[in-house]
Amino acid sequence: MTDTMPDPGDSLRMLRRDFPHFRVWREITGDRTRYVARRVHPGRGPHTVVTDDLGELRSALSKDEGRTGAGPVPPFDPRTPNIARMYDYVLGGKDHYPADRAAADSILVDFPEVAPVARANRLFVTRAVRYVAVQGITQYLDIGAGLPTTPAVHETAQQVNPAARTAYVDNDSLVLTYARALLAGGPGVTVVPGDMRDPATILANPDLRLLIDLDQPTCVLLASVLHFLTPQEAGATVAAFRSAMAPGSYLILSVGTSTGTSPALIDRLRSAYANTSDITGRTAEEIAAWFTGLDLIPPGLVDVDAWRPGSPWHWLTPPTARIIGAVARKPGRRATGAGNALPRHQERAPKSSSAVFL
Repeated sequence: MTDTMPDPGDSLRMLRRDFPHFRVWREITGDRTRYVARRVHPGRGPHTVVTDDLGELRSALSKDEGRTGAGPVPPFDPRTPNIARMYDYVLGGKDHYPADRAAADSILVDFPEVAPVARANRLFVTRAVRYVAVQGITQYLDIGAGLPTTPAVHETAQQVNPAARTAYVDNDSLVLTYARALLAGGPGVTVVPGDMRDPATILANPDLRLLIDLDQPTCVLLASVLHFLTPQEAGATVAAFRSAMAPGSYLILSVGTSTGTSPALIDRLRSAYANTSDITGRTAEEIAAWFTGLDLIPPGLVDVDAWRPGSPWHWLTPPTARIIGAVARKPGRRATGAGNALPRHQERAPKSSSAVFL
């Protein structure tokens, strides 16, 4: 008899955590034990690795990750500044460590405007999700979700439609732990490991596919994450998700731009994140190209605090630190729940003399 159930041991759990692109399990046949790793989506490198030695299995998977460039889930290290924890600190959260606060403070001491821009981005995401939910979309895929904040994407969507479903995706081990503890216990929510540079593996994740039907309209969120990728990686990431979206789907995207942002601030950000990630400044024109083939929802690609602020009386964030964002729809069928959508005459953007059109 062959036992193909996943082994509960620490070694196998760590392998599954570190190599989310593979399904890993133990097989026992008679007096023989072997370990199997099978890629969840076809790609470069071996599809299946079989060995009786866990160390050999880890070595083989590590070599494979080096070929694909996606890398395993980074281990938790409170001594190294972390993107998600620094962002949490800037937003006023509590899930951060001295190294994160020191790195963030090295930016804020000379560029305090970064904090209100970060908060404006979070508010933009909430408004954008609500807009998409009102259009009848009930599926959400939050890529590079970061540490949980309130209101979370699923909370905003479920306020409009309690049946809304959300998959949170991140490759940070602390984010995954916190998200699973705080978010995944609720209905219509799952948390899966994944690197946004590898959309194919994310979209093939079996836990994600159990919750999200990618053949139906879905909202993909890439909120304030793409500036942590190289230009080639960012362009490929957006193109892959845009291609995978079913007709009638929406893209919510925000990203830091070099257009109007102080070059000194960009240099400071690169210094603060030097041991953590790349920082790439892109022009507004380069970012606009990511929406090729999609219909931009008015007011288009603007500063995040100028996207449907709900009132003509709102404060624009300082022009020396800019995050711009937009919501776009893939042409095609209406969402299944489109009966909840606002009448067309109510879909116009709120009047605001401070909106910046690019």
